Amino acid sequence: MKILRTHHIAIICSDYPKSKHFYTEVLGLDIVSEVYREGRNSYKLDLRLPDGVQIELFSFPDPPARLSYPEARGLRHLAFEVPNIDKAVEELQDHGVAVEQVRVDEDTGKRFTFFSDPDGLPLELYER
Repeated sequence: MKILRTHHIAIICSDYPKSKHFYTEVLGLDIVSEVYREGRNSYKLDLRLPDGVQIELFSFPDPPARLSYPEARGLRHLAFEVPNIDKAVEELQDHGVAVEQVRVDEDTGKRFTFFSDPDGLPLELYER
């Protein structure tokens, strides 16, 4: 098998309008398409990052909560590379998003920090 790249990441949210606002207005991701799937009573919003990777944002009626703390098995977090972490943190804070203190990766010397989406999904900013 030859894997070429990450195509998409799927996220299930609990409050579709709130999450749509967060991913499009706060994080600034571009909308590729938005579909309401009547048979599933669910929205599917396809978002594109600048490198072409997509995030599929789903809404389903009453999805169960996912544990984040303590950390459980499975996907730990989703990381976004940014050119300037201080500017990115400031923009998140301007939108009322709580951001952890910026730290330095001991192995790479790069700066990073964590924040959460409206459902508590851990997201990371990693400075280029």
